[in-house]
Amino acid sequence: VQLQASGGGLVQAGGSLRLSCAASGRTFSGYFMAWFRQAPGQERVFVTQINSSGGSTTYADSVKGRFTISRDNAKNTVYLQMNSLRPEDTAVYYCAAGRVGGNGKIEYDYWGQGTLVTVSS
Repeated sequence: VQLQASGGGLVQAGGSLRLSCAASGRTFSGYFMAWFRQAPGQERVFVTQINSSGGSTTYADSVKGRFTISRDNAKNTVYLQMNSLRPEDTAVYYCAAGRVGGNGKIEYDYWGQGTLVTVSS
């Protein structure tokens, strides 16, 4: 699976952005999709994920109620709608594709190149 993230940019606090991640290659609809982010000088952390059908989502506490993940399997694309953005949301956002491994956990093996989101105060 090849992933291409887009939609990042500079936004003022309280504003909104929508990120997109277009997938190509293997069957997109068979994969869990997720967004992670990495702030300057920090480790990459989980933001949100969505199951293959789009019927189940999970969010990090820090973004619950503000971010929404969705997917369009016909377009091989996953989205991240980000509202009420805060300066602490500033990071490079990465999309990832994965499947459930033998241990029952989702293993994200495919990663996009990242898109930078900067939230000014």
